Amino acid sequence: MKDKLVVPVERIRNIIFLIRRQKIILDSDLAELYGVETGALNRAVKRNSDRFPKDFMFQLTAREVERLRCQIGISKNGRGGRRYSPYAFTEQGVAMLSSVINSRRAIEVNIEIMRTFVQLRRFLSTQGELKRKLVELDEHLRDHDQKIQTIFEAIRQLMSPLPEPPTRKIGFHVQERRAVYTKKKAKKK
Repeated sequence: MKDKLVVPVERIRNIIFLIRRQKIILDSDLAELYGVETGALNRAVKRNSDRFPKDFMFQLTAREVERLRCQIGISKNGRGGRRYSPYAFTEQGVAMLSSVINSRRAIEVNIEIMRTFVQLRRFLSTQGELKRKLVELDEHLRDHDQKIQTIFEAIRQLMSPLPEPPTRKIGFHVQERRAVYTKKKAKKK
């Protein structure tokens, strides 16, 4: 079955991003998958704008574009880059694209994209449970970590050499005599 895929699942996974808490695919990536130019894809969408409400498709803000530029290397304006911010298509928007771009390749690519979105949703749902279990484990281990640190600190204290008690030198010391001599002189006065 993998040999018959129009687009490998890994390729599709690599172009799905999380923006505004939604999984999206950029217009340029979709155009490349469909085998059309980005401008042609966007013109087809604009001709059918009533099919693409804001929860199906939105244009990225300058800040979002800058973040993506840092993450995936979108080119800057004036360097062969785009003049307009890219459009982001949600899962529903991608599904709607199959009715707008009516080619055999677009239909086949959309089927693979929908399957990839389903796989991601399954993966994320199992990850949610895994995340909950990891949080529980982390809380449990944090208590153990504190106890272990206390034990290690006690061991370090036991292993450190005891400071030697100050020893007094045996014999006559000039400094002590002067102190005694000045005390006697002060008493006579």
